[in-house]
Amino acid sequence: MAAAAAKGPIGPLTGIKVLDLTSYLAGPYGCTLLADLGAEVIKIEAPAGDMIRNFPSTIPNESRVFLGTNRNKLGVVLDLKKKEAREALDRMVADADVIAHNFRPSVPDRLGIGYERLKTINPRLIYVSLTGFGQTGPMADNAGFDQVLQTMTGICTFQGRDGEPQVVLGSIVDYYTSALLAFGVSSALYHRERTGEGQFVGLSLLRTALAMQAGRFVWAEGEGREAARDLRSGGLTGIHPTKDGHIYISAHSPHFWEALCELIGMPDLARHPRYDTMRKRAEHAHEILPRMRELLLAHTADEWEEIFGQRVPCSKAHPIEDMFDHPQVLDQKLVATMQHPALGSYRGFGKPVEFGTTPGPDQFGAPGFGQHTDQVLARYGYSEEEIARMRADGAII
Repeated sequence: MAAAAAKGPIGPLTGIKVLDLTSYLAGPYGCTLLADLGAEVIKIEAPAGDMIRNFPSTIPNESRVFLGTNRNKLGVVLDLKKKEAREALDRMVADADVIAHNFRPSVPDRLGIGYERLKTINPRLIYVSLTGFGQTGPMADNAGFDQVLQTMTGICTFQGRDGEPQVVLGSIVDYYTSALLAFGVSSALYHRERTGEGQFVGLSLLRTALAMQAGRFVWAEGEGREAARDLRSGGLTGIHPTKDGHIYISAHSPHFWEALCELIGMPDLARHPRYDTMRKRAEHAHEILPRMRELLLAHTADEWEEIFGQRVPCSKAHPIEDMFDHPQVLDQKLVATMQHPALGSYRGFGKPVEFGTTPGPDQFGAPGFGQHTDQVLARYGYSEEEIARMRADGAII
């Protein structure tokens, strides 16, 4: 286990121990964010493994998304339906700061890992429950997934065109839930530092999907259902075709709009009273957009980036592969090379937050299935004979 444990500088959460019972994406990546901050995270999987290990992937015998979202963890396999495995978890809970799971609300008590029981073992425990729809209500025990919640909460309707809803690819609800998990745990740890009290922390994909639409989720008195609820630019701000490739342009602010007009070749519009506010430009976008798009065809996306420079916020549309060697990404040290028991090494995302005094330990790769089971159990007092018996009984892998 020492070979996989975090090495290097301390992080803001160094010394914090997290038991990660979550699977799929939102919970596991939330715990990874805690590991990035220096927490020791033990990923505890069922014998079937985290389902995301089985997602389609072009990496032979490994899941790309699992590797990318489970870095910096020790891997243990426990069958919590077995008494010996639950006893082993109890030992870990007594020594833990945080436990996180994403079972439906009715499951934890059946497994003997409900909050009321575990807090008797460790009153300082931060207990994180991540669900699809919350702890109560008519949908509490429904299975919730990113795109289900996107569709339910209006995200797909906003994303769609011509009345046809469209899913936003990239698991945006999951990833934002991960950030809220790390935020919630860090806040609960701060409260515990002041009071000594652990507590229950509840998260749901439903709560996240609405939280990330706070700028839309406003209904003023007297408004009808047809009220426009999104930022509206009439398509001026957006992705546009060029001579070669596509470019995204954002020109909301007056000085960016004026620079765009100058550089693209329509200086007569820069301060025209018909277009001198964002709302006016959105209202008359049908007059501006055809001319703007025709002018953009004069150069390639790379050339427009050079022309616009720092005067107009923009970016050529890149595939993600370009980011592994992008000079800005490399300068910010956002790519880390990590070791893996099967792959040897792989490159992946580094750290999401920069700390000047507590930068956090070096990154290491996602664990193989049950890679650290024996080593972690040994730390909690299990002998080699006890571990062998538990494995023979199917309590561990």
